[in-house]
Amino acid sequence: MAKNGKRILVALGGNAIKQAHEKGTAEEQFRNVYTTAKHLVNMIEHLGKDDRLIITHGNGPQAGNLALQQDIAKDVVPPQPLDVVGAMTQGQIGYMLQQCLENIMMEKGMKVPVVAIVNQVLVDKNDPEFFGENASKPVGNFLTEEEAMKMKAEKGWIVKKVKPNAPKPWRRVVPSPDPIANVEADVIKILVDSGVVVIASGGGGIPVIKEDGRLVGVEAVIDKDLAGERLAEVVEADIFLILTDVEKAKLNFGKPDEKEIDRMTVSEAKKYLAEGHFLPGSMGPKVKACIRFLEWGGKEAIITSLDKAVEALEGRTGTHIVKD
Repeated sequence: MAKNGKRILVALGGNAIKQAHEKGTAEEQFRNVYTTAKHLVNMIEHLGKDDRLIITHGNGPQAGNLALQQDIAKDVVPPQPLDVVGAMTQGQIGYMLQQCLENIMMEKGMKVPVVAIVNQVLVDKNDPEFFGENASKPVGNFLTEEEAMKMKAEKGWIVKKVKPNAPKPWRRVVPSPDPIANVEADVIKILVDSGVVVIASGGGGIPVIKEDGRLVGVEAVIDKDLAGERLAEVVEADIFLILTDVEKAKLNFGKPDEKEIDRMTVSEAKKYLAEGHFLPGSMGPKVKACIRFLEWGGKEAIITSLDKAVEALEGRTGTHIVKD
């Protein structure tokens, strides 16, 4: 089917589902997802007949909490590996998003089909992230230094400081291999082409490798923005919209001379990334994903906050990354 209209791939940050100060109850998460879904439906209402919206999302807090729950109950119920935990939380968040989107659209009399799919993403078993202390993907709750060091000593976790100015700046980190390809690419493309709002590659996708021609899950969490970029290629997106907890990316983040970025070219983004302006566990992968998207052939990448999504698409706010 020939592609008509514009296609927007939206990557939702963890704050769209669970706020940092919350416990993560189902009630809290449904409330957050409902608010998120209202913003997404607002975007859908602004789309033309041939335009398409594709959604991906993070699962760090949910996967971290579920992994902890598995560990606490390991003497009663066998714990599941990280790939299965990823699948479970992908299903959980996909269900919440799907239901809230459907309910809001029903209230508005809109008839737009929505589906969340269980989605695998291929990685390389020799990726450097699997070795030593190279693991870089934050999962679970934010921790104080004392809590982080305790978990490192007791559970052998790799912990890193990911949010310099936060009261709890530490988090557990796990291997985050580079996504190679979206396994269910063909069916996602068919659904998007036919007008379905597809929720896919949740939590970066379920990480799998190929062994003897077969798919096998691995202990990892793929960065949702880098996996989202692979998804953007699959659906031939024009715009890659990364929604996070800040309105704009910043230079000198966390320092007295920090400065918001309104617009940068791919060359400037690469320069700033190399200079260390974007932290590896947070803004770094987002900027890297935007660079890849534009180098692949995408038209524009935008980083902004969830509540500014429509304004950012209209060019009124956000950090816009464009080709040189």
